[in-house]
Amino acid sequence: MDKFDKLSGIAAPMPLVNIDTDMIIPKQFLKTIKRSGLGVNLFDEMRYDDNGEEIPDFVLNKPQYRDAQILVAGENFGCGSSREHAPWAIKDFGIRCVIAPSFADIFYSNCFKNGILPIHLPQEQVDILMKDAEKGANARIEVDLEAQTVSTSDGEVFSFEVDSFKKHCLMNGLDDIGLTLEKAASIDAFESQASQSRPWV
Repeated sequence: MDKFDKLSGIAAPMPLVNIDTDMIIPKQFLKTIKRSGLGVNLFDEMRYDDNGEEIPDFVLNKPQYRDAQILVAGENFGCGSSREHAPWAIKDFGIRCVIAPSFADIFYSNCFKNGILPIHLPQEQVDILMKDAEKGANARIEVDLEAQTVSTSDGEVFSFEVDSFKKHCLMNGLDDIGLTLEKAASIDAFESQASQSRPWV
């Protein structure tokens, strides 16, 4: 998993509440077990019309937001089903950070396991970041996970809270498998000792 330390990027404004996981990645794209290739279908039903053509007014189809790395959204982001494909699609598109007043619990946890930093801030601070994001490619929002701060393009700084263990995992690029591999030496030692003491197993 990619490490997350600092990020300076274009932020896409999406002032919608209750963006659920089916909106993020519709159910017809859940057949794959690969984490790559889903970015093109992120927000599929909002990005494309019935003929598969891009809808120009959708934020991620606008030229200034095609390379967005940050998403600023409304409350209760990621509600609905627990599909892990939702953060897979977000990450594959290139978004590394989602900022919102609140998140659905399972989606929030899944973000950390997939190299995405979800930041919840008070509504008034999200509103300021939303307006900043509306400036387009000329405005870059900065996120510093170590310092736990978000800075607007004008230099206004907001602090956010994050669980220390989740922060450690994200900064060191550790998903569940990575955490297990950190204990590889201890696991090998245990298995060696077990083989000697119980050779019949």
